[in-house]
Amino acid sequence: MRESQIRTIMSAIDFIEQHLQEKLSLDQIAAVLNYSKFHLHREFVRTVGLTMGEYAVRRRLTEAARFLSFSRKPILEIALSSGYGSQQAFTDIFRAMYKASPGQFRKVGEFYPLQLKMSLGEQPSKERFSKKDIQKAKESDVSDWMHLTSLVIDGYPCLDEAEHRRALCQSVKEGRAFVIRDGHRLAGAVSMGPQGGRIDFLAVHPQYKNLEIENLFVGWIMQELLPGEEIDMTTYRQGDRADTGHRRRLRELGFEGRELLWEYGYPVQRFVLSPKKWEEIPHNEDKI
Repeated sequence: MRESQIRTIMSAIDFIEQHLQEKLSLDQIAAVLNYSKFHLHREFVRTVGLTMGEYAVRRRLTEAARFLSFSRKPILEIALSSGYGSQQAFTDIFRAMYKASPGQFRKVGEFYPLQLKMSLGEQPSKERFSKKDIQKAKESDVSDWMHLTSLVIDGYPCLDEAEHRRALCQSVKEGRAFVIRDGHRLAGAVSMGPQGGRIDFLAVHPQYKNLEIENLFVGWIMQELLPGEEIDMTTYRQGDRADTGHRRRLRELGFEGRELLWEYGYPVQRFVLSPKKWEEIPHNEDKI
């Protein structure tokens, strides 16, 4: 992606952020940026992983959840300021995404974001990675790891930033966290649980998501870190509207759905990848 395209997408994001209370159309945003709406839509989805409309909805609901947790504003006022015409319309979409009504969410008092503002940087300097690029994470990687987490927060419902940092530091200390770097930026990261083959965290920077880094990490785990063992992780249940494609991606990697669970009060499903299933999936050997 050219630098000019990155700047255009960031301009679109900035415009959406400045007008979160409004229902924006693709035509409006494209006109403001003086850019083809077809190209803008395609590049936005390719880079962010969401349409501009989906991004705006998730950002509006995140800010609404913040108000519910940290203010005493009436729910109707929050609904209207979030761009919804009625409290019922707001309640319906909020419940679908947060698994609780606005009133229930406020009562629990534990804020977590669906989507933080997307922040893109300069064009990647590397367009190809191999298992040789996978390194154990160091303490100096923690800050960049947390930034990466903010970009992929949509894949981790109920993630508590302070708890995630604490767990990350422990993983780094115990040698269970691994990264792929492209200079000063983390292109991807993975951390393993303290027992067995549990993947606690697997993420790829949005600007690198088309470079098969998830496949690279999983192949390395299956072949070198834990050869002959099953690995597993949890993700959204089928039909969860908050899922932006993480469940589908695990299936593409060969993971198979198992039991339904609850993690941190959120409904999830455990997915397992067996050595046999991994061998059945065609892979580009140059990328694993």
